[in-house]
Amino acid sequence: MLPPIRITAFDKDCLRDQFDCGSRPLNLYLQKPVSQDIKRRIASCFTVIDENKRILGYYTLASTSIPLVDLPENLKKKLPRYPSVPAVLLGRLAVDKQVKGYGLGKALLGNALKRIIRSDIAAYALIVDAKDQSAMDFYQQFGFIPFSNEAHKLFFPLANLNIHLKIEAQT
Repeated sequence: MLPPIRITAFDKDCLRDQFDCGSRPLNLYLQKPVSQDIKRRIASCFTVIDENKRILGYYTLASTSIPLVDLPENLKKKLPRYPSVPAVLLGRLAVDKQVKGYGLGKALLGNALKRIIRSDIAAYALIVDAKDQSAMDFYQQFGFIPFSNEAHKLFFPLANLNIHLKIEAQT
């Protein structure tokens, strides 16, 4: 069973040196680059922390865009003919190996989607670069669509989330 947890904006005073998700680049990101990215406004980072302020998982968000030509024809025809559409990049999502299997990845993804929807800045989709097939499977179970021209890159049209939230609110 998980201890009491909360998802919050990254705090440099949280315990991050023990974080181990099994991916060296994702582990190392928490040591220094995350603070620099936040300071330079390159990315925002949100963490799952326990009552001792130990980081159990995290994700990052950054602004990006999708070239219109990269979208499937059925979606492209519904959009204005701009060269690209605004999007949000979920650059990293990681969960500590000690707490895998408790649904923290799903909770982090849900938190990211809620933050994006609550934002006053428009975005057409959430984009992810899945590091492997397991990550691809994780995102596809939530409705992410693979880009046809880039392996392991997927997107989630945020209008789909708005529809889901409206239906959920009515039930």
